[in-house]
Amino acid sequence: MLRRWGLVGALALIGAAALLYVVIIRGFVESGGHGLSWPLLGVLPMFVFGMWLLTVSSSRSAIFVAAAVTGMAVGSAYETFASQNNGFTGEPWFPVVNLIGLMGDAVAGAGLVSMFATFPTGVPERRWQRISVGLLWVPVAVTPLSLLTNPHILVPQFLEISDAIPNPIAVPWLGWAAPAVYWVAFQWPSVFFGVGVLLSRAVFGDEGVRARTRIMTWVVIATVLSYGMFLYWPSNPFITAAVFISLITIPIAAIHGILRYGAFDIAAGDRGRLAARSSSLLIVVLYGIAAATPAVLLADTLSPVGAVLLTIVLAVCLLPVRGLLQRWIQRSVFGDRDRQLMLLSELGSRLEQSVEPGDLLTRLAAAVRDGLDATWVRIFLAGPGSGFEPEPTGLAGSGQGAAAASCELKRADEKLGRIDVGPRRGGNYSEAERVLLNTVASQAAAFVANVRLSAQLARQLDDLTASRERLLAAQDGERKRLERDLHDGIQQNVVAQIAGLRLARNRLMRGELTAGELVSLQDQARETLTDLRELAHGIHPPVLSDNGLVAAIESSVARFPIPLAVDADAGLRAERFAEEVETTAYYVVREALANTAKHANAARASVGLVRKDGHLTIAIKDDGCGIDVLLPATHGGLANIRDRVAALRGTVDVTGNQPSGTTVLVDLPLEREGLRHG
Repeated sequence: MLRRWGLVGALALIGAAALLYVVIIRGFVESGGHGLSWPLLGVLPMFVFGMWLLTVSSSRSAIFVAAAVTGMAVGSAYETFASQNNGFTGEPWFPVVNLIGLMGDAVAGAGLVSMFATFPTGVPERRWQRISVGLLWVPVAVTPLSLLTNPHILVPQFLEISDAIPNPIAVPWLGWAAPAVYWVAFQWPSVFFGVGVLLSRAVFGDEGVRARTRIMTWVVIATVLSYGMFLYWPSNPFITAAVFISLITIPIAAIHGILRYGAFDIAAGDRGRLAARSSSLLIVVLYGIAAATPAVLLADTLSPVGAVLLTIVLAVCLLPVRGLLQRWIQRSVFGDRDRQLMLLSELGSRLEQSVEPGDLLTRLAAAVRDGLDATWVRIFLAGPGSGFEPEPTGLAGSGQGAAAASCELKRADEKLGRIDVGPRRGGNYSEAERVLLNTVASQAAAFVANVRLSAQLARQLDDLTASRERLLAAQDGERKRLERDLHDGIQQNVVAQIAGLRLARNRLMRGELTAGELVSLQDQARETLTDLRELAHGIHPPVLSDNGLVAAIESSVARFPIPLAVDADAGLRAERFAEEVETTAYYVVREALANTAKHANAARASVGLVRKDGHLTIAIKDDGCGIDVLLPATHGGLANIRDRVAALRGTVDVTGNQPSGTTVLVDLPLEREGLRHG
């Protein structure tokens, strides 16, 4: 980090000092202002972009650009110095100062060509290309040799200085190398070599490389052609304008590379912000140049007041253009902010109107599509396991094709669903729009979770209501059965006994009563007592109250029609539970075994009881024909079991692997247990 900022400080100081010198000399010392065209329109925008780039990136490409624009500034300063000192070529220090100008041009050419050849990563893909990039810096190393090899001083091509100035430092026996040094020092071989590397990548590289280099390739070709015409064709304002325009498009192409492909090793999360910042900086610089340049160019014909007025008028007239460019860049980088803010402001009100998951996700999909200008949006809810439902629950648009962007709906660690977004109507999604999608997903996740919870509670309430209705119906049926048994059985027996006693009394008064008649009445009373005991045993067996749950189960299944085993350890046999737990467990076992006897066609069955971690677990198994567990149990034995267990907040799990038998697994919590040992 210190090394990078040290490099920034050194290059910025050198370049800024050189440009300041150029502006002072050409704008205030020289007569006429036409000499500022190249420094203001060519060098300054590139220098601003290069220095900014070096502050945000330490990539090799950023160093190439920063070195190149500093060299351009130094070369422009040397040209300005030479234009002001016509007689300095005879000075003994002229070769050294001239070498500084040559080195500035050499570094500028090598830096720009290296950046072009390696764009956007700074490192080309193939080994020969990487070697070629290293060779692009040969002119920087060769140019100082011109002082030893060339009998005449090499001067920059733009200077109106004689190229026949004797070189007092030249070594005569190195003269054979002068043509090669001259050929390399003026860089056109390296320029064509670097452009060749870029063209090879743009034409013969893989699809990704071709896409990343396409725009920069066209910009480089336009720059090389316009610059070549500027050097070798007669002076033409259109060619000069083409050179300036091509130079200005280089930062624009670089910004495009930052935004789309992470040029200069700028991370994805920073691309939009940095590209927008650099674009705004360039717009400000260009706006200032455009407002001030006409007055500078017309300095010979305008009075100071006229120059100021012209600058003010142009500044006011160009303000709408500046605002339009900034809005266009902001929209290109961040998308339509007004549309996005509208999405965030209306999202809550849209989702609050929804009470069903389907309606909620449909509204959410429509809001996301409108806010991101997407062709379609589809939303899937989380399915069983770690996947998603096969069909979207929320859909806006066609929903056909591959998603251009996706985002999961999460709340804490719970995965609720996924939002898929189709292609954008106006180009690709910016990084800011992807961040907006994540923001919307995080906000909507809470609504989705609440609606799902509400729907779940509604279903549980419906199940609870149905369970209570079934319990009431069962209790009513049990009451009617008891009434029927009492009326049709015990009540009739008691009535018959009363009639028999009345008859016995009459016969006793007549002296006709025998002992056998009294014995018969006594037997009838015993039968009635037996019926009452059996009826009471069906309601609450005495053995359950007296000896506990395991003894009651073993007593009730003593006459079970198939072999039955009851498995419980000695500690559980001696343990007593709360009355409601024992009663529920007893009747659950009886109900499950009754189902086995009626429907299973089983050869054997078993009941296992285990107490662990504050729960009583009962497993009733048989080897019968099994049961289809997918069919809902809304009535009958299983429904009664579920209702009784649910009343104690327990659970029932039925496994029916047809035709290998059925397992009813009941779990009853014992928090409210009252332990008794008998």
